[in-house]
Amino acid sequence: MRITKRLALGLTAAAFAFGLGAANAQETLRIGTEGAYPPFNNLTSDGKLVGFDIDIANALCEEMKVKCEFVTQDWDGIIPALQAGKFDAIIASMSITDERKQKVDFTHKYYNTPSAIVAPKDTTIKGVTKEDLAGKTLGAATSTTHYNYAEKTYTDTTLKGYPTSQEFLLDIANGRLDAVTDDVSVLEEWLKTTDGACCKVVGMITPVPEIHGEGAGIAVRKGETSLAEKFNAAIDAIRKSGKYKEINDKYFPYDVYGG
Repeated sequence: MRITKRLALGLTAAAFAFGLGAANAQETLRIGTEGAYPPFNNLTSDGKLVGFDIDIANALCEEMKVKCEFVTQDWDGIIPALQAGKFDAIIASMSITDERKQKVDFTHKYYNTPSAIVAPKDTTIKGVTKEDLAGKTLGAATSTTHYNYAEKTYTDTTLKGYPTSQEFLLDIANGRLDAVTDDVSVLEEWLKTTDGACCKVVGMITPVPEIHGEGAGIAVRKGETSLAEKFNAAIDAIRKSGKYKEINDKYFPYDVYGG
């Protein structure tokens, strides 16, 4: 088929314009998060997502040269929502555990902080052993490693489950619980608030790898190894560049990456 010179030039220009547009098009990654776990991820009063997880996700997306689009999801339904394709990855302080590995694939950790117990300042609780908590009522968020540890360890304690940490923190502030357990960074952040003035950290829990896992990782759907590897490379890159430290220091006075 013959093509006139003018038509050929027109087609060449169109093809160049299309190629330039494709080159400038940016892939979007949908990131699932809870939005109810400060200082890691939280919704402000005007509906803005903020926190360590959010800043880390944005830094990783920038490193991967993709655009982050966040989707909030209740914690109990966050893995089913990932599996159903509601988003492409979970960045929500999710601990890497063997139980979860049966449902999703993980990157390596992007932080690792221990659990702690918080109680009112006038508590008789002296530590975090089974005996220390015997006869007490302990609050924890369900479907978390903190709840799982408490259920297995504090068998002489009344364990009360909550959908989110914000709800059990409200209950302890109002005298309806003897103690609560969660990530130490979350609890320390809450202790700085007006409600948190009621309470103190009574002790740190020594991690049990079989329960607490390997740290917080990014979850992707089973078999999406390529995406997990891209996230791993990006985590390593922001650790090396100093971007991770910049974000870390915005929220914490210590390195949450852990050993």
